[in-house]
Amino acid sequence: MTTQFFPYEIDNRWFGLLKVLGVGSDDGVTLTDEELIATFGRVTLRTSRSNVDHTMISGPHRWYTAVGLRLSFSDDGLTMGTNHRRGLCIGFVERVPKVIGFKDHSALWVSVADPDGLAAALE
Repeated sequence: MTTQFFPYEIDNRWFGLLKVLGVGSDDGVTLTDEELIATFGRVTLRTSRSNVDHTMISGPHRWYTAVGLRLSFSDDGLTMGTNHRRGLCIGFVERVPKVIGFKDHSALWVSVADPDGLAAALE
């Protein structure tokens, strides 16, 4: 079984907030042969790799829309952000069970240190 780990790129300006949320160096996105697992402190999102529809690298964003654990105002997407500079949006074929909020999630945005590498690994 092949496992790849993509840690977050943590902006030290948000260290205090991220520490309160329980985010550490062992958090990020893990890919196995069958599964995508994203952790952000005490929160975990899991889905099968076959549920990944597309990816898109984006950024920079406003810090208040990209840092922390949050829902998108424009859709039901989930953000696991540790910086506002750059990240990867992962769209799903079928919504994944809600992590926060009231609706299941159709996408996940993560601020991993290597969004290009994660996107390539998900192709």
